[in-house]
Amino acid sequence: MGMAPTINREVARCSALGNLKEAGKLLHTLAVVYWCMAGAIALLIMALAPLIAGYWLQSKQLSPQTISHAVMMMGLVVACRWPIGLYQGALIGAQRLAISSGINMAMVTIGSLGAVAVLAFVSPTIEAFFIWQACVGLVYAITIRSAAWRIIGKLNQIRFDVDKLKSVWRFSAGMSGVAISAIILMQLDKVLLSKMLSLEDFGRYALAGVVASGLYIVLTPTFNVIYPRLSALVVTGELEKLIDLYRTGTRLLLSVLFPIATVAAIFSEAILFLWTGNPSLASSTAPVVALFLIGTALNGAMHFPYALQLAYGMTRLPLTINTILVIIMIPTTILLSLQYGAVGGAAAWAILNGIYLLIGTLLTHRSLLKGVGLKWVICDVGMPLGLSLLVVGVVGSEVRDLGYSYFVELSIGGGLAMFAFLLVILLSPRLRFAAQTVLAR
Repeated sequence: MGMAPTINREVARCSALGNLKEAGKLLHTLAVVYWCMAGAIALLIMALAPLIAGYWLQSKQLSPQTISHAVMMMGLVVACRWPIGLYQGALIGAQRLAISSGINMAMVTIGSLGAVAVLAFVSPTIEAFFIWQACVGLVYAITIRSAAWRIIGKLNQIRFDVDKLKSVWRFSAGMSGVAISAIILMQLDKVLLSKMLSLEDFGRYALAGVVASGLYIVLTPTFNVIYPRLSALVVTGELEKLIDLYRTGTRLLLSVLFPIATVAAIFSEAILFLWTGNPSLASSTAPVVALFLIGTALNGAMHFPYALQLAYGMTRLPLTINTILVIIMIPTTILLSLQYGAVGGAAAWAILNGIYLLIGTLLTHRSLLKGVGLKWVICDVGMPLGLSLLVVGVVGSEVRDLGYSYFVELSIGGGLAMFAFLLVILLSPRLRFAAQTVLAR
């Protein structure tokens, strides 16, 4: 429903203006909505559990009653975890990412290791597993709620404020539309290809998607940092700092992202073999992985324009871009997959994100930071991309053809990625100055 990114943006704006109490009023109002929704989710799934167990899930191993109980517990887990996103958004908006990440790591560890202990020493049942996860989810929600309110500060008057909802409903509704269109964009190819490819080819395609999604280890934390910071600079009107963060941040991100993606694409067969131990699977899936990585890396380059759009409260722009991409994606995916199978589907993803880079940049900078778009594409995106292709792509391809062992290939690839990263830093005066400042400390 777009509420988590809404509270993220509003907390960032209020923090920049030194008025976190206003953000606290909105947080309390949205929290009432979130907790009520959590209760409704729990009741709805519990009511539907017998129908789901009897008419949807088919199992020869488990009784319908066991499945029904498990589904009920799943509903309870979802309900307990539902408010977490809201409080995470508040912490990230206040630029307390370390606190949010620390709580997340602790709770994920407790949830995983605790589940093993429960199954091993208490009760090896599905119900016991989900009861434990529900308890951890509830503790997680309470803990992160406490952390968020400690940062925001306690309010003198706590009440549900309808006016606060009215003040943000347009942005929240727009974010909901963006989220839905993004889900369609990210999942539609899998829906189409699951009907068009053999199960084996679709399995390779899905595996390639998992490998490429590893790039989000770099992308997601970066977005979580830049979005509230851009929102704060927008509300304070510090245009020069905004442009500097936008351009310098993009180049720094891509100086890391593009070399890693290029190494993984060039040596994708080595990565797959070391992961799966299956040479045939590694050989047949490597081209799909390479194309998936290219598309995902180009998609990652657009995280800064997307964050800029949201910082200015322009949800219609990303919704328009996503709609255009979905329209292009359907025929492109169908045509290429019919001709080339899983490789065609991955090629469609790469082509789509290349189009996204061009169209997204054009539409973004036609409205925001006018005059910056061309410099951003050529210098801040093009330069790291060109150096990665030249250093890692060309040299890495030559190394791959020499017949070294997979471990040696990946070691050399890592060295090439580091060299490309250093070249980008050395050729970027602002990044070079920042690096010298850090090293001087």
